[in-house]
Amino acid sequence: MILKRKYLFYSVVSLLAVILILFIRHKSENENNYEIVKESASFNGIKDGIHINTGLKDADGLPLVIAHCTGCHSAKLITQNRLSKDGWQEVIKWMQETQNLWDLGEDEESIVAYLSKNYAPSQKGRREPLKNIEWYALED
Repeated sequence: MILKRKYLFYSVVSLLAVILILFIRHKSENENNYEIVKESASFNGIKDGIHINTGLKDADGLPLVIAHCTGCHSAKLITQNRLSKDGWQEVIKWMQETQNLWDLGEDEESIVAYLSKNYAPSQKGRREPLKNIEWYALED
């Protein structure tokens, strides 16, 4: 009976150690991803004010958004939403509570500022007016 308890105890301790190691490793991988994105040559791919790889607007905070957000989901989830500062903060809080988003620390303020400035609610219609369209004549 004592051997069974000892075996169970060591099994539980080993399992907890493995979980702790995986958690630490996951956190450090996210931090490394941030550094890779920041220093990546492909990050500098901006055309007409839009980051080529993600479609996000080029502005202060873009590297942080790419590093913290696009590792888990498409940038299209950002571009299709229009939220206020409070709205973006609520989305971040929801992701932290339900989707295992890590603590953004001091980066959170810059990320929310970027999102609320570039992806705020707009009073526009469904789409921007069409520009530079070459119309063709319909034949009778």
